[in-house]
Amino acid sequence: MTKKERYSFVIVYFQQHSPDAETELIYDSPYQLLVAVILSAQCTDKRVNMTTPALFEKFPDTKKLARANPAELLHLIKSISYPNNKTKHLIGMAKMVEENFDGKIPMTVGELVQLPGVGRKTANVITSVIDNQPNMAVDTHVFRVAARIGLTTGAKTPLATEKQLLLNLPEELIHKAHHWLILHGRYVCIARNPKCEICGIRPVCLYYSRISKDKKASP
Repeated sequence: MTKKERYSFVIVYFQQHSPDAETELIYDSPYQLLVAVILSAQCTDKRVNMTTPALFEKFPDTKKLARANPAELLHLIKSISYPNNKTKHLIGMAKMVEENFDGKIPMTVGELVQLPGVGRKTANVITSVIDNQPNMAVDTHVFRVAARIGLTTGAKTPLATEKQLLLNLPEELIHKAHHWLILHGRYVCIARNPKCEICGIRPVCLYYSRISKDKKASP
């Protein structure tokens, strides 16, 4: 099977089984999504969604967040991983948005990565989710799933994975493919003991092909 055929199969599968895939973070504005994504680093979306309602009630926009008392913000996000660093990042992000972008969340990767707490992955999430830009955010799920299936080969870094996926995915589907791979990695192709028995991508998956051969070869 060629890589093109593998991509075609995967795309058709997800279009049929996850046509409405989207982020599981709950938000009502670009500001809220940016805060949620910053908080989600090395933390579950479920935990973030439990934390943000009180945060957004107290700090509904970057203007209020920029003036936040660090101790008060820290108290609101103390159940999130690395709360001290994220407190600094959130306040720093809000200040820069107010000072450099007139209080509006920028919508280019180049501008977003200037903000404290915002790396390439976060910037790709914001631009693809809010603006449907053809940017591929690569987290641990995307990195693992793409390699296991065989959508990427020899990619040692998230950036290498991103480049291969962008090269082979139709541009108009990139913003959605990000969610396909994340959700598949979160619920089916999990890190330990992937649920191959319920996976519809088995016919083209290199990982499944390899473990099937290993089982047959075992005495």
